[in-house]
Amino acid sequence: MQKNSSQATDPKIIVALDYADADSAMRLVNQLDPALCRLKVGKELFTAAGPQFVEKLTYSNFGVFLDLKFHDIPNTVAKACSAASNLGVWMLNVHASGGLEMMQAAKQAVNNSNKKPLLIAVTVLTSMNQATLNQIGIHTDLSTHVLNLAKLTHQAGLDGVVCSALEAQMLRENLGREFCLVTPGIRPANANKDDQSRIVTPAEALALGSSYLVIGRPITKAENPLAALQVIHAECNNL
Repeated sequence: MQKNSSQATDPKIIVALDYADADSAMRLVNQLDPALCRLKVGKELFTAAGPQFVEKLTYSNFGVFLDLKFHDIPNTVAKACSAASNLGVWMLNVHASGGLEMMQAAKQAVNNSNKKPLLIAVTVLTSMNQATLNQIGIHTDLSTHVLNLAKLTHQAGLDGVVCSALEAQMLRENLGREFCLVTPGIRPANANKDDQSRIVTPAEALALGSSYLVIGRPITKAENPLAALQVIHAECNNL
């Protein structure tokens, strides 16, 4: 398939490569078009396939969101972000709950790299709800907790946050138009919810203020992944 690598495009869809090995992931990647999507590599695939696999994706003209959610002491996170930046990824992330100093160290490391990816922070995972927060000792209202962490992220100078689309409008109103909002838990209207508690459709997410949409199984498990991607891409561009 001829792939369009035009740099003028800014695809809003990030396809989640939730695979256990590189071969399985590449079978899916070879069916996709980098003009229509970027790719997310998470902990399982990165652990199995390593940084060389990430570089292979970048060499294929795909923007890569390295979703490793770094959370450690500031120096350790800074070094990890520096190493990740050198892979040529488009975006990487840390946990906002690591605190201001940790996020500032991460941002400084990214700024000092030759390739400066977007750096965002995780607020509250989309698999979590109020009851889950209460179980770990956080009794603040979920939306308030998300907003507090997002404000801390903004203060640290990061580019944006990972959040549920249900918080996107609130965050957009409080943190401005330039703050990047990356939204997992996206499901087309007729898709299965799977293990996500807080989900919306692609059109709803963009209307609420999301910048980029992380979409996995509706594309990766489709009989024709490229066709599924094209349908969602068209929906995003018709808003």
